[in-house]
Amino acid sequence: MEIERKWLLKSVPENLSDCPHHIIEQGYLNTAPVVRIRRQDAQYILTYKGSGLMAREEYNLPLTKEAYEHLKTKIDGRLISKVRYLIPLPDGLTIELDHFSSPHEGLYLAEIEFPSVEAAESYAAPDWFGEDVTYDPAYHNSVMSRL
Repeated sequence: MEIERKWLLKSVPENLSDCPHHIIEQGYLNTAPVVRIRRQDAQYILTYKGSGLMAREEYNLPLTKEAYEHLKTKIDGRLISKVRYLIPLPDGLTIELDHFSSPHEGLYLAEIEFPSVEAAESYAAPDWFGEDVTYDPAYHNSVMSRL
C-alpha cells in the first residue's frame, strides 16, 4: 500500500544540489489502472498502481534494460523526465522532491510517503511547501504524461 501526500512549493531549498538524488524517466502503458515503466538511475521497474489519490495499492517488479526499452516504445502519452532529490526529515520520513524536465519543464513537486493514513492526514508540512495537491489528479504523473 502506498500512502503519500503531494505539494507544490513556495520556494526551493537552497542546497538542493547537495542532496542525494536519482535521475528518473518513466512512461505509462495504461492509466486506469496505472501500469508504469521506470528507469531510475540504472534500475528498471514495472509498477502497477490501483485506484485512489492518497492511499492505493502499489506493486513493483524488476525489468531488464532490454524489456524496459521494448516497453518504452509502447507507452501511452509522453515520457516524463525528472530528478528526484531525497531530503530526510527528523521523524524518519523523507521528502521526495521531484524537479521535472520534459514535458513539464521547471515544475517542482514534493511527495512524502507515510506509514498510515492517520500519519498522512495529521502531518504538518514545512513552511516552504505550498499548495497541497494530494487530491488533485492533475498532479499525478500518469495524468501529467498525457498533457
